[in-house]
Amino acid sequence: MKPVNTALCSFGMSGWVFHAPFIVTDPHFNLYAVWERSKNLADEKYSGIKTYRTLEEMLADAAIELVIVNTPNYTHYEYTKKALLAGKHVVVEKPFTATVKEAGELIELAKKQNKKLSVYQNRRYDSDYKTIKKILDEKLLGDLVEAEFHFDRYSENISPKAHKEIPGPGTGTLYDLGSHLIDQALQLFGMPESIFADIRIVRPISKVDDYFDLLLYYPKLRVRIKSSYQVREPLPGYILHGSKGSFIKPKTNIQEILLQAGEVPGTADWGIESESERGLLHTEKNARLNDEVGQGDVIREYIQSEKGNYGDYYNAMYEAIRNDKPVPVSAEDGLNVIKIIEAAFKSSNEKKVVEIHSKHQ
Repeated sequence: MKPVNTALCSFGMSGWVFHAPFIVTDPHFNLYAVWERSKNLADEKYSGIKTYRTLEEMLADAAIELVIVNTPNYTHYEYTKKALLAGKHVVVEKPFTATVKEAGELIELAKKQNKKLSVYQNRRYDSDYKTIKKILDEKLLGDLVEAEFHFDRYSENISPKAHKEIPGPGTGTLYDLGSHLIDQALQLFGMPESIFADIRIVRPISKVDDYFDLLLYYPKLRVRIKSSYQVREPLPGYILHGSKGSFIKPKTNIQEILLQAGEVPGTADWGIESESERGLLHTEKNARLNDEVGQGDVIREYIQSEKGNYGDYYNAMYEAIRNDKPVPVSAEDGLNVIKIIEAAFKSSNEKKVVEIHSKHQ
């Protein structure tokens, strides 16, 4: 087994919380290098890692096979393009790019360079999402008619990360938190036919959108995606209603909490939620079709959550690089998220329902 030499484009929160811990604990990878303009934070934590002061210098290192583009959103297109042109495989943080046009260009470039390109949609590997996916896969709710996803926070202060608070390409909560929820909705339900959106600034201190309410239209289903920075009392993260029943699940971040506390992934209890975070299932099971009413047994119980693990993303990425398997999150998936975001802004600005077109715009 030859570990994949991997380089990080930054060592801020994304680097030291969401990427480095999974790379260093996975024997399939070697955390080989990092780009830090002036500090040596990565070397202080991971002795022996190479530190480069410029991106060009790092990309010139022939030993590097995989580059993680975990820099501010507006740099994703430029840095991913440079990494692909340098002959590297690339994992780019969500959101993939700021525009559909940029995403399409990178997809074509990756094909031309014969390199793997994947978007880091790590929330697919969260316990809460994996749990609702299982509920839907097992068709425990019958025919789904309505779904509502929330990713709310409460903050009277703006982020200390200036690049997140200055208006520009790829900024605002729809690109930031919305990328997660949109990706999950598209994975579960596919592309919608159309969308209606309300995107706003609700805090006087904010200069970029900190609230959104998206309604995705499907032939027999409506999916609402919401986020606000003015929600002090947490709402359920996932609300699902079907012809047979409902499932309500809190939004959880157990892995992020553990990682920020300095815990190392890979333990037996990694990614397991507490019992208080279980989802409530109220539905029918074992329907007796011979009965006149056709009703089954009505149950109302709390369901044990699935185990989450962001490390599964990197396991799949290794298989993609070494064994030519599909990447864990395709660049096309990333493009579709941006397509929804662009349509949402158009809908909000024009105050109308916007159709979603299947081909690249």
